[in-house]
Amino acid sequence: MYNQRSTSTNQTNRRQDDLRDTALGLVSTLSFPAIVGTADMMLKSAGVHLVGYEKIGSGHCTAIVRGGIADVRLAVESGVQTAEQFGQLVSSLVIPRPFPNLDVVLPITNRLSQVMQEGQYSRLSNQAIGLVETRGFPAMVGACDAMLKAADVQLASYEKIGAGLCTAIIRGSVANVAVAVEAGMYEAERIGELNAVMVIPRPLDELEQTLPIASCWIEEHQPLRLPVNIREQVAEREVLQLPDLATIPVKITEEVWHDE
Repeated sequence: MYNQRSTSTNQTNRRQDDLRDTALGLVSTLSFPAIVGTADMMLKSAGVHLVGYEKIGSGHCTAIVRGGIADVRLAVESGVQTAEQFGQLVSSLVIPRPFPNLDVVLPITNRLSQVMQEGQYSRLSNQAIGLVETRGFPAMVGACDAMLKAADVQLASYEKIGAGLCTAIIRGSVANVAVAVEAGMYEAERIGELNAVMVIPRPLDELEQTLPIASCWIEEHQPLRLPVNIREQVAEREVLQLPDLATIPVKITEEVWHDE
């Protein structure tokens, strides 16, 4: 018991030492595609870790990053500019050296320890991400159907953030995702209301790990197997035997013509 307590104490102290000189950065938007695009820009602009997203309803989504103070300030500044370009910025915040109590209460410490470990290869790597957000579930379902039929993409998952906003997430090559998202936009506008779209050509591993991915990922189209045993019944052809005409006595009537 003493060894276990000392080991856990050492791990806690080491984790606190790693987070002592770090900052916490938050950027909030009014759309899930906008927050994913903002988080992608934050990761690519500075050496920060994406802890995850916090969705509080009514369409409000917040991306949480962690890293050095200078890196977090630069990442949040890039995220704010990206969210403003989308017209979806709500607020932003940078907290240098947050108290340990804040780290414990907020759902960020466990996630941060996971992303700081060595990354694992994902079968979804090197695939673009497409997001189409609608207001209303029927519009999102119609957009998903249109996207799947328009290009060679896979529906990964969908996300609900409140206020009637639903986001479909697709994966595929950059060209296929771009074509599919365009088709989904037109279909969503035809059925209901289109709120936001986003195409991320080369997502980083941390961004992929924070996105909701369906557990039943379909990699290949499987043939449909029916449980009913269908047997083909071939009707037997009846052969009609014709009699030999040579054996049939035919009475030929002779007609005599008289010249008048």
